Amino acid sequence: MTYTILPGEKAPNFEGLKGTDGNLYGLNDIGLNQFRVIFFTCNHCPYVTGSDELTRKVAEKFQKEVEFVAINSNSKNTYEEDSYENMVLRMEEFNFPWLYLHDESQKVAQEYGALKTPHFFLFDASWKLLYTGRNTDNPRETTRRSTNDLHDALQEAMDGKEISVPVTNPIGCNIKWDGKPAHWMPAEACDLV
Repeated sequence: MTYTILPGEKAPNFEGLKGTDGNLYGLNDIGLNQFRVIFFTCNHCPYVTGSDELTRKVAEKFQKEVEFVAINSNSKNTYEEDSYENMVLRMEEFNFPWLYLHDESQKVAQEYGALKTPHFFLFDASWKLLYTGRNTDNPRETTRRSTNDLHDALQEAMDGKEISVPVTNPIGCNIKWDGKPAHWMPAEACDLV
């Protein structure tokens, strides 16, 4: 078994994650749409802040068919910017078109095998994973990107096609694990491809 869930596997269940709107959410509260994207993100990472507007464009393009949910699993003890209070402020400032949930225990990141921020997981209506990895090959400077991996996977899924590139390596900052150095990653976490 790999560290990160892979295409064909089911989404691990979760519940009780606090959204920036103050409500609690679980996996069963997501999924009114045909497809769902869960992605691990944060407030401070330059790969996140550099690509949030590209993620917004993809989310808005597919908004009728795809529900986007962002999860911040970073420890506020590593980066105070990643606290729940700062998540609320970030959503107020940018009004992103997705739920933004706080995984304070970091359990959801562990169960999904999130490697970086951002790290995307595309599921079908039965919560089967279709794609995992990056949005693009240059999330810090999206104007210099040469791929649109998430968009392409979504388009293929919408067209009823098999995903031609179902796994890519996410590019970004590692998850900030509580009580660990900022650049620590679990020993079993490694590149996906």
